[in-house]
Amino acid sequence: MKKEDIEQLISQDEYMVKCLRTVRKLNLPDCWISAGFVRAKVWDHLHQFSKRTETDDVDVIYYDPDHVTESFEKQIEQKLHTACPDVPWSVKNQARMHTLNGTDPYESSLDAVSQYPETATAVMVRMTNAGAIELAAPHGISDLVNCVIKPTPMAKEHPSVQSAYNHRVKHKKWDKRWPQVRVER
Repeated sequence: MKKEDIEQLISQDEYMVKCLRTVRKLNLPDCWISAGFVRAKVWDHLHQFSKRTETDDVDVIYYDPDHVTESFEKQIEQKLHTACPDVPWSVKNQARMHTLNGTDPYESSLDAVSQYPETATAVMVRMTNAGAIELAAPHGISDLVNCVIKPTPMAKEHPSVQSAYNHRVKHKKWDKRWPQVRVER
């Protein structure tokens, strides 16, 4: 499975396209949907699940150093809930997330995603203005398409991210939901 195959897979999913189109209409800078939104779709496909695995939330990320308040994020979340009330939206400005994560400031959404705890989750997707699906994965897609959960370089180097990785592995139970998943410690 290549990057283009994942983009095609997403483009054929009515729910995902609806989410991406709704987010695109907000015109937020450097805006994507990341993490489990993409990971679950790929793993569902690889496991030949006929029904989409529900995720706790749909992680909308953007990078805007001019509006770094949580209240601004909540306003965006409210707009999304109004547009699509059936979607569990979560909105985070990556220009402020380093303060919560205890890391150096991020330079972009891609930089922030590169520092997620696990490589298979460090993926993001958006719909371009032309309507094309665009996938970005700072650590590549190999772990994602091979159903491997392993720490990102940041999780190996930074104690708080390593702690988050260990917590997520313990509580998310990806290998129970998707039997082909292999977890590396």
